[in-house]
Amino acid sequence: MAWGESKAWLTGAENRDLYQQLLDDATTAPERNAARKKIVRPEEMPWEMSPQGLLKHLINEGMNTRMETVDSYMQIVPPGSKSGKHRHLAEECLYVLEGRGYDLHQDCDVEITDDYHWKPQDKVQRFDYEAGDVIYVPPNTIHQHFNADPGRPLRLISCINRIFKQCGLNDLEQIEDAPEYQPGVELTPERVRRFLRTCS
Repeated sequence: MAWGESKAWLTGAENRDLYQQLLDDATTAPERNAARKKIVRPEEMPWEMSPQGLLKHLINEGMNTRMETVDSYMQIVPPGSKSGKHRHLAEECLYVLEGRGYDLHQDCDVEITDDYHWKPQDKVQRFDYEAGDVIYVPPNTIHQHFNADPGRPLRLISCINRIFKQCGLNDLEQIEDAPEYQPGVELTPERVRRFLRTCS
């Protein structure tokens, strides 16, 4: 053969229908998507007592919705309390539904080569907010939410892009747990109501 590398590229006897699988997936996607939720009712939104705090998931990859790229949850921070502290590569946007509070943000220096390294900068910034405001969390920023009201809960809606995870960059790290975090706690609406009353 005329090509010098033919001894290399002609080796191997494995056959797989990988392209055909892509075609099949594209063909069956409309029927599959028709069965996925376009409307999610409150009773279908799972609660979670997570290391980040008390969450009600609105849209999540594990909830079989039509949303392909974004995860969203409502976070409830009890009166005078705080969320967990974490860091993730994806940027985040939060809408303040109720209450008032502040965030502490600490930017990190990042290097992505064959390895991924990050180092927190010395400066920690405080950002105060109230209901109606939008909080922006830059990529790879250590952050934590604080409820500044001793008598009312702080409710936030978080939206974050899951594309980073699908690209192999699900760099989520919990640095500090929320004070209320207890592994294995089963949440119900009544338990959440009692929980918020006892924390106030």
